[in-house]
Amino acid sequence: MKAKLLSLIATTLLLSASVQGQTLKRSESLTWKLYTIGGEDFSVALPVLPARHTRYEYIDEIQKHRRTYSLGAYADGVAYVVYIFENPKRQSLDAFIEAQGADKPNFTELNVNVNGFPGKQISGVDSIFQFFATKDRLYEFLALGASLDDTRMTTFFSSVLLHKKKDSIEVDEGPGLPYQPAEEVQPAGVDGTTKLFTGKEVDKKIRLAMKPEPMYTEIARQNQLTGTVVLKCVFASNGSVTNIRTVSGLPYGLTERAIDAAKKIKFIPAVKDGKYVSMWMQLEYNFNLY
Repeated sequence: MKAKLLSLIATTLLLSASVQGQTLKRSESLTWKLYTIGGEDFSVALPVLPARHTRYEYIDEIQKHRRTYSLGAYADGVAYVVYIFENPKRQSLDAFIEAQGADKPNFTELNVNVNGFPGKQISGVDSIFQFFATKDRLYEFLALGASLDDTRMTTFFSSVLLHKKKDSIEVDEGPGLPYQPAEEVQPAGVDGTTKLFTGKEVDKKIRLAMKPEPMYTEIARQNQLTGTVVLKCVFASNGSVTNIRTVSGLPYGLTERAIDAAKKIKFIPAVKDGKYVSMWMQLEYNFNLY
């Protein structure tokens, strides 16, 4: 019996936000560095140390398990995500794009090439995707929050390499680092003295970019444990998930797996009165055995 986690369901708990936060202005102080994963042949520049999440999943289409890596970062109004998929049955690039659901009718498609590997770029008003297939890997690079000609977008996508540069930083499993604007100190969350707004009162709600799904622990799988972990947390104005509290947990390490996944979520924060603000949210992680 294989374990499969249903998609993360994010529902609003208080759906409230703080007026304190980062103003919507471009930062010129971002320090871009090249990152990679040990044993993988790619490099990409990001403005902060990204979160890394590793997952093993069974793919019905290829009837095999494959490992997937996710890297995600947020800074200065833009969220960046990289997915690396093992490709044991040589899934085609077009089939991969279709499976990822990025081939949308209102988006512009363009052929691209990196290090001799052909790929496709699919772009909307403020979202850009690039897909590549190498001998045994599939790659998706995406950025949300700015237009194609924005310098943040061009810096990110022009840095993509399908080989590893020697000076690239290897990212370990973990939540990465939060974005820290040079001129402002971001609130860690929401306290009892902060005026709160309902979700209907914020001008823009959060925009999810990467939402990792936790895997079963082996002991939970052996005990055929199913159920839901419910977490209450703050989606902070600096693009990090903080103040995580367990509303309803599960034994055998599943609550801890859910918390670990929540810390790695990457998103563009909510907006109120021209500022990025912090927002209470409820997350539900459903664990089911099939």
